[in-house]
Amino acid sequence: MAFHETQLQAIQHFEGPMMVLAGPGSGKTTVITHRVKHLVEAQGVEPGSILVITFTKAAAGEMRQRFQKLMDGRSLPVSFGTFHAVFFSILKHAYRYDASSIVREEQRVRLIRELMDKYHMEAEDENEFIASILSEISMVKGEMMNLDHYYSKNCSEELFKKLYQGYQEGLIHRGLLDFDDMLVMCYELFAQRKDILAAWQNKYRFILIDEFQDINRIQYEIVKMLAAPRNNLFIVGDDDQSIYRFRGAKPEIMLGFEKDYPDAKRTLLGINYRSTSTIAEAAGRLICHNRMRYDKEIRASRGAGRPVATQVYDTAQSETRGIVQEIQDYVQMGYRLSDIAVLYRTSMEPRLLTERLMEYNVPFRMRDSLPNLYEHWIAQDLFAYIQIAADKELAPRRAKRALALRIINRPNRFVNREALEGQVISWDSVKSWYQDKNWMVERIEQLEYDLRMIGPMEPVAAVNYIRKAVGYDDYLREYAEYRRMKPEELLQVADQIQESAAGFKTSAAWFAHMEEYAEQLKRQTIERERKNLDCVSLMTMHSSKGLEFPIVYIIDANERVTPHHKAALDADLEEERRMFYVAMTRAKDRLHVCYTKERYGKPQDRSRFIDEYRV
Repeated sequence: MAFHETQLQAIQHFEGPMMVLAGPGSGKTTVITHRVKHLVEAQGVEPGSILVITFTKAAAGEMRQRFQKLMDGRSLPVSFGTFHAVFFSILKHAYRYDASSIVREEQRVRLIRELMDKYHMEAEDENEFIASILSEISMVKGEMMNLDHYYSKNCSEELFKKLYQGYQEGLIHRGLLDFDDMLVMCYELFAQRKDILAAWQNKYRFILIDEFQDINRIQYEIVKMLAAPRNNLFIVGDDDQSIYRFRGAKPEIMLGFEKDYPDAKRTLLGINYRSTSTIAEAAGRLICHNRMRYDKEIRASRGAGRPVATQVYDTAQSETRGIVQEIQDYVQMGYRLSDIAVLYRTSMEPRLLTERLMEYNVPFRMRDSLPNLYEHWIAQDLFAYIQIAADKELAPRRAKRALALRIINRPNRFVNREALEGQVISWDSVKSWYQDKNWMVERIEQLEYDLRMIGPMEPVAAVNYIRKAVGYDDYLREYAEYRRMKPEELLQVADQIQESAAGFKTSAAWFAHMEEYAEQLKRQTIERERKNLDCVSLMTMHSSKGLEFPIVYIIDANERVTPHHKAALDADLEEERRMFYVAMTRAKDRLHVCYTKERYGKPQDRSRFIDEYRV
């Protein structure tokens, strides 16, 4: 196999620290496996003293297989594993832990749910809230932060502290540890027991780390301890592809590597063997707008190819129609559906596209599970209003209790739950419960009036009325403030529901569509397991990392989508740009970047990233 000189520099490096900057499609896995082979065969290094760390179990498995193939199937005791697997094996030796000591995901969720009950915390989006809190706890541990100086993204500092401490106490009480505890305990073990640290330093004399740009603070501190004093630390990564800050990844660690190791060698794998030069150059122009990065020139080894197609559509509906039509054209030209990927910034975006693909019977596979918009709590609130208003037997004077409870204080009318008695609620009996409080009676009368108005409306008009006239949007703004979210996040969900409603004349037809859509999503979950199905791949930009496709579509390249409206700081904006760069560099032959002029009845601006990659 012929190697480029920079690849050879990396493969043949022997002792001391080295940083390998590996651009997209530059063959970094090949370099890592051949370097291990070189250490064993040319340098006579004992295989058992080599440790290769990756970020995912799948990457570790693939690396091990490729190395074994290089060694003609011989099984050598080189250690390939994730950070967590490596550090857990160290803890197993020190503390006799086993697999049953690791907390399961459902146990973590249950712990937080119990604490929420204990402290009377309510969240409309409970599952989302719990996932966010667990993610924050993980970040605090991974960054070795002092809890007293931490500002929570999801609730008050006082509540976060209670949740964090209660969660930790719950784990300790059950004799369990989570993935982040493995790192914390390993760090503490090495800091306190120099004899144990020395034993592991003697075992692992050569350490190679893949995807180094994704490392967090505590992982790096442990690796530095483990690599000392020889510092045979070989790191491979691309600071331009660091897109996991929300998980605690710190590209600054890679950028500061040479300060920590002033004698470190550096080489750049600067040839992209994946993409055509027009795609590689456009991506290069984009990423140059980031200031916090290593300056590097990436060249493509392939020909020029077609220019990047930047496509503008009037609406999101015309965007999805256009993309599905083009996918069918590509199939006519001889491409397989599995050659095509559609990438988007968040999993909220592809609903319209998935509905269009279903309509045209184009098979697709989603790498991420698509949240069902119609199961969102905001959707359920809006549907409850419409269902009460449309109930032929009960409306307008009565309502089913479950539905009435759902809407009565959204927006807040300050109605006591005890006023809603029985399985069917009579608005007259609620008014009599408040007979000595005229202002409360007026609120119920206003609700009755609103329900009478909503009854005969088409779905889109009904949703609009609930949001504007009833005041549901104001309720969402208040809730966003309580949850420390941007109101836009919740209002956008309501916009999507309203957008969906616009396609139907009656609520019955709309609800029937929702049932059919839910069935399709269930089928999607089953289809995802079928490996050989020829279908279009749909995924977030995050999930696309490490993959490649002949044809790539990036959809909704609009401001406030990508870059995301949450990106307020310069560091956030640079991360958004890196994400777009990762998405662009997934394409081998053809890259389509699509944006819309209008969405939810409001004008949209195209993403600044489009102007940055254009010549």
